[in-house]
Formats: sequence, C-alpha cells, structure tokens
Amino acid sequence: MQIPKQLIEQYNVPAPRYTSYPTVPMWDKSGLNVSTWKAQLKQVFDQSNEKEGISLYVHLPYCESLCTYCACNTRITKNHGVEGGYIRSLLAEWATYRKLMEAQPQIAELHLGGGTPTFFAPENLHALIRGLLEGCRLHPEAVLSFEGHPNNTTAAHLQTLYDLGFRRVSYGVQDLNRKVQVTINRLQPLENVQRAVREARAIGYESVNMDLIYGLPFQTPESVTGTIQEVLRMRPDRIAYYSYAHVPWKRPGQRAYTEEDLPTGEMKRALYEQGKAALVNAGYEEVGMDHFALPGDALSRDYRLKRLHRNFMGYTTSHTQLLIGLGASAISDANGTYAQNEKSVEAYRAQVEEGQLALCNGHLATAEDQIIRQWMLDIICRAELDWRAQRHLVSLNMLIELHRMQSEGLIHLYEQGLRVTDLGMVFIRNICMVFDKRMQDNSEGINSRPAFSSAV
Repeated sequence: MQIPKQLIEQYNVPAPRYTSYPTVPMWDKSGLNVSTWKAQLKQVFDQSNEKEGISLYVHLPYCESLCTYCACNTRITKNHGVEGGYIRSLLAEWATYRKLMEAQPQIAELHLGGGTPTFFAPENLHALIRGLLEGCRLHPEAVLSFEGHPNNTTAAHLQTLYDLGFRRVSYGVQDLNRKVQVTINRLQPLENVQRAVREARAIGYESVNMDLIYGLPFQTPESVTGTIQEVLRMRPDRIAYYSYAHVPWKRPGQRAYTEEDLPTGEMKRALYEQGKAALVNAGYEEVGMDHFALPGDALSRDYRLKRLHRNFMGYTTSHTQLLIGLGASAISDANGTYAQNEKSVEAYRAQVEEGQLALCNGHLATAEDQIIRQWMLDIICRAELDWRAQRHLVSLNMLIELHRMQSEGLIHLYEQGLRVTDLGMVFIRNICMVFDKRMQDNSEGINSRPAFSSAV
C-alpha cells in the first residue's frame, strides 16, 4: 500500500500503543492505594474466576547484556546466583494474592516475560511454575507461553516448560543483519534461531512466534528483505512486526546511536509495508496492529471472529477480567483498575518478602474510563466501534476530528460509530487518540517531553 507522505508527516506524532486505558503516564495515582486495590481485585476475582479464570504475567527482569533498543525493565548481570532469591520473592508475592482470593484460582493464561526468562536455569523455572500452579486448577483452554532468547533457550528449557503445560514460545529475533545487531548489542547468529525453532517443534510446541522490529538503526530495504526471507523459511506460526520506539530520554542505552542512524518517517513506514507485503504474500494474515499469523493459528481465528483481546502482554486469545502481574515493575489489571509493582528489584523483594504488596503506581477506573477502555479495545482489536449506548461521551471536538479522518480515508463514519479502513489501520494509534480524554485533559503531559514513541 502506498501511504501518502502528507499523512505520514501529519500523524507521525507521539502516540501510545494502548495496551491499557488510561495509559500509564496518564494514571491518576491519587485514587488507588493498597486497600482499594485489594478490594477491587477481590471483587473482580469473585465475579470472574469460576466463569473465565484469571491471567498471570510473571516478569523475569534479568539479562546477561543490554540490548540497546529495549524499553523493558531489565537488570543486567551475569551472576546467576540471583535466580533462587528472585523466585522466592515471586512465590511470596503470589502467596499474598492467594490469601486475598480466599478461593482456588483458575488459571486461564500464564506468560513468562522479561528481561530474559531463559536467563533462568530449567530447574529453577520448573520450581517457579510448580510453585505458582500448586493448589490452582488450569482452565480447560489454558494458554501457557514464554519468551525465549534464541542464544540461550536450550532443549532442556523447552522440554521442562512443555512438560509443565507450555505450548507457545516467542523468540525475540528483531533483525538478522549483523551491522544492525552490532549496533543494538544483540548478536544472534541465524543458526541459533533455527536451532531454537527446530527444537521447539520437535518437542511439540503448537505455536512459535517471532518478534521483529522495523525502524532500527542502519536498517535498509535490502537488510529487512534478508531478515524476512530467513524468517519465512522457518515458517513461524505468528510474527510480531513492531515499530522501534526511540525514547533515549527514558532509555539511555538508545544513546548508543543517533536519530541520524534511524530510518524515520516515510522510510520507516516503507519498511513496514515492505515487510507486510512479503508476509501476506507468504500466506500470513494481518492481525490488528503489528501482528501477523498463519490462517490456522488461534490469533488469526479470534481476529476474524472478533474475539481478540489486548492487555499489557499485547494481543491475546485469552479474555480475562483479572490479570495479576508478578515481579518487579509488573502491572496488574482488575477490569480496568491498574496496579504496578516497584521497578527496583531490591525494593520489590523487600516488600513482598514481608508479606506486603510492592505497589508503587496505579489507577482506580471511573465509569467513564471503563467505557473508553472498551472503545479502545473495539478499535484496536476489531477495527470498529459502536458507541450508541454511550453517545453522550462523543464530543463535538471528537466528531470534528473523526470527520477529518473520514475525508482522508482512514475511517468510515456512521451515526452509531465507525469502521477503520485498510489505510486507517496504518494510523490506528492516532484514531484511538481521538477518544483519549485522559491525555486531552492532561495538558502538562502533552506539552512536556513526550511520554510515547512516534506513531509511524
């Protein structure tokens, strides 16, 4: 698809990825404390556990080296002696939540993220998962998944987690060009990726995902083509093709290169369209924003059936009202009320090992937040929005902006709502921003240094 240059320039502004609403920088911290969070969590758990179960996200922050593109909360060390202590803290935090629940949790989704989960030895991951699942029951359609680094994900990691019920693995590939890899400090030979994929399939994993990034320093159309071609030879079930988020004021590691080294604006978008065309031609279906999957994969199926969901883990086929995040910096979501743990490993561990929740940030959802959150999910998961039941929240300024977007071919506007066009999918984050009342009301957040990466 040829994207008009004028639209790229117009909409290439800082924009959230909308894994939550409100987005983290717009949270109203004054409305939530440990007591109100516990009450909200218990209420949502009681309402939803038996019917749909709960989701668990476990943040394992350790990495042996810093990938300079990364915006995740990480702890860089080669000391693997930290594994046991951190796992004890995770289990202590989970024990505190278990006491609050006062009933057996039904696990519908469990995801290990990081950091580098495969930094941890297989036997330690086994102890962690056994500890988390002890006394719980798995939902009949439970999804267990983890993120693996191709360089250190061994057959032992894969077999250990498979034996515990894991069937999905996601490998961070990012880019296979050596110059790009050197620049972002992620040297990852192609043969390591091939081995990791081959071993996962031999063991029986049902879904292999690869994360790729466009917009990295020194990427060119030729280098991106080379990466995509090698990835297609491995035929992963899913591919996440993310836009690089350049936020050096938040992530000092990104100062290892300058904006002059980055493909920006029109060139960056051209890299995405080039990659998308290759993936679609190879039989992959575009799923929402930045994701592709083979037609038989559950992600594609749920997108077609309009059942896709989105949370802090990104797009998911599991739709639970309660997501509990364990670990330093992890975020929990109780039906739109959010709570985030301390980002410092030491501060996090000190509190949870005393039987406390290590919360440092949060947001208590209002009735209006709940409605707009659902609007965001409808747009970003289903490319449509029906606002008939809450028409009073659609302001004149929103309508003016939406009519302009319709004239540009981004949406089809109806009396009862809108539908996003193929061209509009390019600017879906911008479309969501039209309804982001928290951001619009926060003039300080808008006028100060951007909290988000550029939309294009």
